[in-house]
Amino acid sequence: MLQILNITFPFFALVLCGYLAARRGMLPLPAIPGLNGFVLFFALPCMLYRFGASTPIAQLLDPSVALTYLLCAVVMVGFVLAVTLRGRIGWNDAAFGALVGAFPNTGFMGVPLLVALLGPTAAGPAIVTILVDMVFTTSLCIALSRLGPHAHPAAGSPGAALDVSAATALKNALKGVAANPMPWSILAGALVSALQLDLPKPVVATVGLLADAASPVALFTIGAVLARSQMQAQSGEAHAVPWQHYVPVALIKLFLHPLLVLLVGASAIALGVPLSRFALTVLVLLAALPSASNVSLLAERFGADNGRIARIILVSTAAAFFTFSGAVALMKGA
Repeated sequence: MLQILNITFPFFALVLCGYLAARRGMLPLPAIPGLNGFVLFFALPCMLYRFGASTPIAQLLDPSVALTYLLCAVVMVGFVLAVTLRGRIGWNDAAFGALVGAFPNTGFMGVPLLVALLGPTAAGPAIVTILVDMVFTTSLCIALSRLGPHAHPAAGSPGAALDVSAATALKNALKGVAANPMPWSILAGALVSALQLDLPKPVVATVGLLADAASPVALFTIGAVLARSQMQAQSGEAHAVPWQHYVPVALIKLFLHPLLVLLVGASAIALGVPLSRFALTVLVLLAALPSASNVSLLAERFGADNGRIARIILVSTAAAFFTFSGAVALMKGA
């Protein structure tokens, strides 16, 4: 267990550093979107490109990994919706609660952490899950969020309670995926891997510098974003949210999601699906990660209760230091 903590502790410590920097004013809150922009548009795409380019194309096109993970994501979305779609939680808030309950923080945290724990071969299955979550899970939840009678359009028209069809929402979600640099960076890396291309050394060195910055800056940014959401709640900029509306979803994310992936993956292997034990371990540990921090941005854009979403992310991230380390110990001992 000590060896596991030696690897996981620095990752969560960087999140804590970002949290404390924002809380104590060392990092101005208006600077946080700039950090997010650097990670999303520069550092993280370079990191994903590098992993994609160095991963055999067969691992990036593994249908058993994609379908196993997709099935679990759909079940998670349906379960969280069934649990939360009641009382004052409507379709919009329930749908984004389902997304935050099914979407782990794979890009900002999972890929570098799993590579550090399991080696470079863990990048292949992790990249597949990123594509599933960005293309399918996110699009599904955005479409579901539009089913309510008072679903708001994208942020920018506050107070306009216009009904948007699920088909239109799905189309807009896919447009958002197309504008996201991460899928394109993965595709570019896969293309380089398939064609065995060699880029000029200065380009490779530049990409390497940005890729090396992705993990520390992303983790630091996660902490800063979590601190900002908490500070906004305390200052009255965000309304109070009962713990019953966010703690259960965080616990579902940390405990039910990895358990579901383990059971579905083990059953698939028993039925003869060509899913390797190593890939299943990667999928389970990815599912054990805390909720993705970028869901908060999507919730804000589509008029959902961002205070609730931010609290789910905060609780799952804080608790994951213990639960994720425990999941690693269990999976490595299995």
